[in-house]
Amino acid sequence: MHWFTDVIKQYATFSGRARRKEFWMFVLFSWIISIIVNILDRIIGTDSGNGGGLLGSIFSLAILIPSLAVAARRLHDTGRSAYWLFLILAIVVGWIVLLVFYVQEGNPGDNEYGPDPKAAERGAGGFPQEPGYPGYPPAPQGPQA
Repeated sequence: MHWFTDVIKQYATFSGRARRKEFWMFVLFSWIISIIVNILDRIIGTDSGNGGGLLGSIFSLAILIPSLAVAARRLHDTGRSAYWLFLILAIVVGWIVLLVFYVQEGNPGDNEYGPDPKAAERGAGGFPQEPGYPGYPPAPQGPQA
């Protein structure tokens, strides 16, 4: 749940970078909360009958800015500008392109948008030290018997 609250704490922070995990956990918790809120709408009778309701609308408006902010930071992690978010307006094709960008691994090391959020996991200086990166496994150290 801290993945959701961390994004909410950075309510309108469009600068910096967001890991895939931060982005996708925010999406997951947003969907779960949205489902719960829609169920509450039906229980208390504030749904409009077409899948939306008063509480659901309020929740959607409340997370609109944080959703755009974390999406912008996710694009920054892949080395892309937040202007790519305008692809949302290109129905279907734009969504597919953005989905591809969102699932890509972030750039190892610092980029123009900030330091690598996975630098601690990758090793000193943001250099790759885990599977999936060039140079893995690390070269053996010292004399071998």
